[in-house]
Order: sequence, then structure tokens, then C-alpha cells
Amino acid sequence: MKIMNTPLIIEQHIHGAYGVNFNNCKSNDIIFLSKKFENIGIGGFFPTLVTDSIANIKRQIVEIKKAAQECKSILGIHLEGIFINPEKRGIHNPEHFLEATIDNFKKLEDEFIKIVTLAPELDKGLIDYLKSKKIKVQAGHCTGWSDKADGVTHTFNAMSGVNHKQVSTAAKALTSDNVYTEIIGDGVHVNDDCLKLLLKSKPEDKVILVSDALPITYSDKKEDIFADSIISYDGKKATSASGTLAGSTKLLPEIIKILGKKGFFNPKFIENSYKYHNIQPKGQIVWDEEFNIKEIDLQKP
Repeated sequence: MKIMNTPLIIEQHIHGAYGVNFNNCKSNDIIFLSKKFENIGIGGFFPTLVTDSIANIKRQIVEIKKAAQECKSILGIHLEGIFINPEKRGIHNPEHFLEATIDNFKKLEDEFIKIVTLAPELDKGLIDYLKSKKIKVQAGHCTGWSDKADGVTHTFNAMSGVNHKQVSTAAKALTSDNVYTEIIGDGVHVNDDCLKLLLKSKPEDKVILVSDALPITYSDKKEDIFADSIISYDGKKATSASGTLAGSTKLLPEIIKILGKKGFFNPKFIENSYKYHNIQPKGQIVWDEEFNIKEIDLQKP
């Protein structure tokens, strides 16, 4: 592999890092995090809020918007949870789940929410409403499907798997060429065979790399509270007390290196995030043959 250039990385599904948790932090913490991100080539991100009470989510929306006034790299909020299927809840706290109705969404609605992950099979008119507001609708933590979905949240994880006798979220994600698919390529959440299956099934311009990084990522903590659960990190993965796998403990620059060494990385995957969100590519990263970042230019168009 020769040295390559790509735009700056966009993280569209990230719960925090370096000890900062988007569900309980202050605006100054987010500003701190944005600077850490820039130093490793992440030029844009969507703070992702895990299932929580309406009051807490509204409080955090205020903090994120306050930080965004200073940091242009904050591109919007990804709301993951609340409107998901309890059968595929992962580590989300079902006590906070609500019916996927317009009235329930209006309890926390804000123009800075740009992505909503929900369970299509539980939809009660919310999908059409979100689409009318130009909000990206992603199928996730679910068992069903909607052809109205713009994307799929962390494909294969927390969804019905490929099934040869009935419709499944994973099969629809792989075979719907017009739908963008998130994938966590950290070597923990999806095995290499399923990575190959996705990369062979999907058009290369519909794959979006995400980290789904937890606040514990790149911190000195071995244990943390996330989604009202104690999360333990064993040096490889983060899990709840029951053993349920939580988000990733790696950020996209490291994940890209992992994928690159396996021959799975395509520079298109970075460009796809810009296309998905209709954002002009910004900055430049120069990568060496081992997928290490050699140079970061935040200004280059």
C-alpha cells in the first residue's frame, strides 16, 4: 500500500472518549474532547446520546449545542435509543424506552438532532415525521425493517441476524443498495467473515465506519458507569456485569489501522460520511504504508 491522502475523519456514532461521557458531561468537556480528536485526525463528530431520561437528554442537548458554538467540528446529535426494541436493547436501560410516536419525540425535539436510531417495527408515525424534518433515520437495536431508513446502526450488532426464512434487519442492510450501513471494525464487534460479507454485499459508497466508542476509551479507567450500568474494560473489550458487550474502546484512526492491515480498508469509507451528511470534505490526513497518520492538515480544502 502506498502513502495515501484522505479527508479528515467523521465520527457519526460516538458516546465519548478520554473519560468524557456525552450523557453527563459539560460543554467544556466536549470542547476539550474536540481538540483531542483534531490531534488524531477526527475533524467532525456527532455526539451520540444513549438511552436516558427525557430530562437528562434535554440537559445534554443544551451542553452539546453550547460547545458547538465554539467548535465547528460538532456536526449534530445522534440520538440512539429510547425508541428501540427491548429484545435488542444491548446495554440500554429499558426503563427509559418510549413508544416511537411523534408526541414522544417532541418531548425532546431539537433542530440539532441530525440522526435518530430506532426500531422500525415499533414505528407509530415517527419515521415519516423525522424524514420530513430532514433527520437521518437509522434502523438499529431492532428486529424489523423499513424501506424508509437512510441507514443502519452498527450493522450485525443488536439486530436480527441473517435468516433464510424471514425478513431480518441484517439481511436487509446487506441487500439494500441505497442504504448506508455503519460497521464497527474494531476486531471485537464483528468477525472477519461478517466484515467480508458486508464489504462484498454493499456498494463501496454505502459503507460508513463508526467506532461507537465509549467514554472509557483511551482513559485510565477499568470501570465506568454508562447507560446506568457498570461497564468493565478488560484491555480488549468493555462489557456489563451480565457480560453484554458495550460499545468500542477504540477510535476510528486505530480502527482504520486494524482494517488496513487486514486488507479491508478503502479510502472511500471516509469520504462516504461526507456524502451521507451532504458535507464538503475538509482537511487532509496523510497516511503511511502501515496506516499510521503521518500528517494532519486541518485547513486544507
